[in-house]
Amino acid sequence: MANESFTNAEQDIEILTGFKIPHTTQHRLVNNYQLREPKITKKAKSLSVDGGTIRLRTLLGNKSEWKNYKAVKIHERVGTAFFQNNEGLLDWVNQQSLSRSVTCLGDGHDGVWNIIEQIGTSEQRREVLDWYHLMENLHKVGGSIRRLKRVENYLWHGFINDAIAELNQLTKKPAKNFQNYLRKHCLRIPDYQLYQELGICIGSGSVESWIKQIASRVKIVGAQWNPKNVSQILKLRCAYLNSKISLSISA
Repeated sequence: MANESFTNAEQDIEILTGFKIPHTTQHRLVNNYQLREPKITKKAKSLSVDGGTIRLRTLLGNKSEWKNYKAVKIHERVGTAFFQNNEGLLDWVNQQSLSRSVTCLGDGHDGVWNIIEQIGTSEQRREVLDWYHLMENLHKVGGSIRRLKRVENYLWHGFINDAIAELNQLTKKPAKNFQNYLRKHCLRIPDYQLYQELGICIGSGSVESWIKQIASRVKIVGAQWNPKNVSQILKLRCAYLNSKISLSISA
């Protein structure tokens, strides 16, 4: 049920056990089950936050509606997701055992940073703009490959002003947008090379992978969810994924 549709689970259970448990019964059981939020036992040194989407059921004849949820992954440990409940996500993170210095990674979206800015304390939190999103946005500028390589090199070493200056001669909107992007996130752009040498995480791929794994259940073909059931299916899927992580760590 956490790994496939309720209909397929009904068929598999009957094949494996000989018992028929209707998919509607399974759905009801899942919605009534009290799933515990995961909890880490070792201090978290780094985490990532990102958003995913889920398709909601609408009235017959209306277009389906997509809504956002937020997910957080404590690197190499556990993750979870919350639907339209940023306060719940923050409560969960801040109740975990966080290191004296915890690296918090995200892309350029305001919604992500609005959450990260409330994790731990300002002294405890190390905010880092994901290197790979930074490069993705750089290459939207286009133009000279040599110029882009120079900008990339500046950013890799944290030379933000040099990177901005390198683009000053460009007048097209993508270049100006990227300069503004750098100015906006300048305090989140470190010396990436130094961080990598020190073993400090510079990429938020962990949470992106987490969202893809959640999506492989909630975005199966034709899936539409009743809004009141979304939080529970997210919890179920995360519980399943966390159990796989736990088995991997203990193996």
